[in-house]
Amino acid sequence: MDQELLFRVIIVGDTGVGKSCLLLRFSENLFKEQHNVTIGVEFGTKSIEIKSQPIKIQIWDTAGQESFRSVTRSFYRRADGVLLVYDATARHTFESCEYWLDEIRQNSSQDSDIFLVANQVDLVENGEQPREVSTEEGKKFAEKHELSGFLETSAKSGLNVHEAFTTFCTILYEKWLEKQEDDPKPVSNTIGLRPTSVKKKKGCCGK
Repeated sequence: MDQELLFRVIIVGDTGVGKSCLLLRFSENLFKEQHNVTIGVEFGTKSIEIKSQPIKIQIWDTAGQESFRSVTRSFYRRADGVLLVYDATARHTFESCEYWLDEIRQNSSQDSDIFLVANQVDLVENGEQPREVSTEEGKKFAEKHELSGFLETSAKSGLNVHEAFTTFCTILYEKWLEKQEDDPKPVSNTIGLRPTSVKKKKGCCGK
């Protein structure tokens, strides 16, 4: 299959949870110790393969500050899925996930899926910060709110970053396939996925 499907994924969460670092680690396999605060929305793209299907992920990294949330809201309805991120060493960012869920569900389309990510677990593993949110709490939150999945990550070490994005995109892709089987219309009429004329690239572009 030569057509490359497009997924649009938005990353939301409190300021300082590492949203921009997750984007940079996934899209370029880089980590910056010092990262400027996101102003409005930043963009990144990555091409991957899921079950032999070439997929381009367009990622929107949003500012967590209250002053930029009106900007963030305008992107929800255009997204196929949302990555909701908190910091495993900062409990208030986990507690804010209730607020973010309300924001997402009020402003996104009914088809949008949500995947929960606990970032900065490297701070726990190397002893720099105590863990304030247990793995079990994250899992229970995802189950309670019927989210698509949950993973703990570290943008610094790269732990589970690629896995979080690819797992989520696999979920979105399988959902798209189901819609195609139920109602086989042109791709552009489904859940925001659009074919492009990009030819399938040789080799693996994941890092």
